[in-house]
Order: sequence, then C-alpha cells, then structure tokens
Amino acid sequence: MRIISGEYGGRSIRTVEGPGYRPATAKVRQAVFSMLEARGVLWPGSRVLDLFAGSGSLALEALSRGADEAWFLDKNPRAVSAIKATLAELGVRPSRARVLAADLLKALAREAPAPFDIVFVDPPYGLDLLPPAMEKAVRGGWIAEGGLVLAEVEARCDFADRLPAELIPQADRLYGQTRILLWRNSTQGSQSTPEPSIL
Repeated sequence: MRIISGEYGGRSIRTVEGPGYRPATAKVRQAVFSMLEARGVLWPGSRVLDLFAGSGSLALEALSRGADEAWFLDKNPRAVSAIKATLAELGVRPSRARVLAADLLKALAREAPAPFDIVFVDPPYGLDLLPPAMEKAVRGGWIAEGGLVLAEVEARCDFADRLPAELIPQADRLYGQTRILLWRNSTQGSQSTPEPSIL
C-alpha cells in the first residue's frame, strides 16, 4: 500500500495482517480526502487523530498533505511498531507524529491535552466500539469545535441514535462493504492548537 498524494506520495506504508485489520484501499482513501477537502479542510495548520489506527494510512496521508501533527492510537503492539517504522522510513519529524500504544476507550476517558481538527475512526468490525469511542472523544474534548470526524464502518452499521448529539451528520457514503460517515462537532469552546501536546 502506498501514500496517494503530497510530500510522501508514492511511498510505501507498512501494513498489519490479522483479524480486524483492513487497511483502507486507495479508492476509499481518495474518496475520504476528496470528501474532507470539499468541506474546506486545509491540511497545513491542522492536527489529526487516528483512532484504531492499524497501519495509520489515513493520518499518514494527512501528514503527507501538510497536516502539522498526527497522533496514532492502537493497542496492538504490531500495529504500533508498523506505524513507527513507516514514520521513520518516511523521515517524518518526531514533533509531527505521536504513536500511542493504549486501549483506546481508556485513553479517551482522560481529558484531551488539546483538541484535534480531524479525527479518523476505523473500529474493528462487529464489536460496536464506535458509539462509546465517540462519546468519550466528545466529552473529553478530543475534537475541536467545528472539527470533523470521519468513520469507516461496516456497510450495515446502524447507530445513529447512539452517537453524541454534538456530532452533526455531514455525509454518508457506501463503497462496497465499507461505509464512510462524516460528522462535524458542534461542541463550543474547544479550539485546536498547533503546539505539540503530551498525554
């Protein structure tokens, strides 16, 4: 798998195999970034959070396109190692990326050091982890006011009435067995900062 566009365009991304891991295809990633950029996302100056990161392909693509900073969260040591290896191979400065090996729901239960402008969420299929993850992300201040949350889930997922009311639907697209959902956070008072933060 390779990065599509930007500074690292054409460079390889290390992937992780196993149950629950399904790196986003180039077609889906292109659709995701077109969707975000059509809604006014400017990558320079933005902070990105990749939840259930896996290979980290979405946040890596954001860094390639100029995002100031990206955090990657995954509890699988193999995924964490793969992301760190890819970042090293790409030559991403340590100040631009942070990789956390942590149980996501426990990590999000803490108050965020600073909110993120774009949050990618790609939970393992069949475990119904998106609603509790989004509840904690909103309550903990992880998503900036007006920030966007983009989730990649199973085509037949239905949880609209179990997500925080602060997340306002923006888009719902189907790509084969993959469903891409986009929300904007209406919570007031959370502004992103370009300064690196420590959890």
